[in-house]
Amino acid sequence: MDRPLPERVRHRVIVLAGDAFTGLTLGELPPGLRQYARFTPSRRVKFGGSAIAAALEAEAVFRQRVAARFRLAEPELAEAVDRGAPPPAADPVEIAAAAFLLRPPGWAKLVAAAGEEAQRAQEERAGQERELELARLREELAEVRTAARTEGERLRAELEAARREGDAVHRKLRSAVSDVRRGEAALRKLRAELEEVRAEYGAARAAAEGEARRLRARLAEAEAALEASRKSVREGRGIEDMRLRLLLDTVLDAAQGLRRELALPPASLKPAQTVDAVEPGDVSPQDIARRALAEDDPALLDQLLALPQAHLVVDGYNVTKTGYPTLPLEKQRLRLLRGLAVLAAQTGAEMTCVFDGAELAGPVLLAPPRGVRVLFSSPGQTADELIRQLVRAEPPGRPVVVVSTDREVADGVAVAGARPVASALLLRRLART
Repeated sequence: MDRPLPERVRHRVIVLAGDAFTGLTLGELPPGLRQYARFTPSRRVKFGGSAIAAALEAEAVFRQRVAARFRLAEPELAEAVDRGAPPPAADPVEIAAAAFLLRPPGWAKLVAAAGEEAQRAQEERAGQERELELARLREELAEVRTAARTEGERLRAELEAARREGDAVHRKLRSAVSDVRRGEAALRKLRAELEEVRAEYGAARAAAEGEARRLRARLAEAEAALEASRKSVREGRGIEDMRLRLLLDTVLDAAQGLRRELALPPASLKPAQTVDAVEPGDVSPQDIARRALAEDDPALLDQLLALPQAHLVVDGYNVTKTGYPTLPLEKQRLRLLRGLAVLAAQTGAEMTCVFDGAELAGPVLLAPPRGVRVLFSSPGQTADELIRQLVRAEPPGRPVVVVSTDREVADGVAVAGARPVASALLLRRLART
């Protein structure tokens, strides 16, 4: 060939030779290419392309072996190239690469013609790409021009607005200047009036100082007269006090002498004890709950729990949701039970805290504190029903106190003989512990 292979044809020849490595033994490869035998085809073309191209040009046996592999892979194309009549629809690059490897008669012309065809196709593609690039650039230029036109219009509008704003500022500035001038004139007038007031003040001050000196002189005279009057009063009062003290000492001495002379014993009986009447009886523990205490007084709960064998039943969630509804249910229960444990230790009363367990998926894991019984209602049962059962289970006459704000619960336990109290009362009592 009188000129080198076109670049695309050369690359295709190297790729075909690299693919042929897999069908050749290490001994069939030229010594310079054996190092690339274990490479993948892509790495073989990338790192050993120049060496493969040189071996194809210089080693005829190696080229024939690659051509034999090509005949096996592309028999129809190889046969057409050998006849010198390649298919018209075939890729010119493939035809040129096959002619270079197979070397049929006139192969150089086939390579040159295929190379020219490939070059022409490449130039056509490049031309199409340039046309597409030119069209894209024209579109971008049109967009830039449109954007520049829009930006120019926006800037002109902003300039016009700035001019109008400048005119408004100038008008405000002229108005401010005239206001300043009027203010300066008013200031000069006020300064003149101030000088007049200062002069009047000076005269009034001199007159006031003269009057103050005259008044101080009169005050000094009055103070001297007052001191003289006080001195005379003190002298006269001393004589009267002496006379009164002598009279009082005389009366006291006479009374002491009369007590010694009569020698009366100490009085052990009071006059009120001589009146005949019925005295009140002692207060029993059952009467404590009827003392005159307010319904919200925590002392009322202390008195109720001081009754013998008192039993306190607490509607748990009713109390916690009244006192601290924002806490999670677990923390509500723990906080209430801690307070009830302290109250149980202080009063010694029996305490039962009832929680609604109808909505629970399983039993609550809880270690009740000392002195407090904790119960959850069964599935299908509410805490209100469980509280009424606890009240009915108590013997008649035992003091039972039920803590709940629920009106229905309070009325029901009251009919059963228990004493209902509001949840707020228990919360106030726990706040004291």
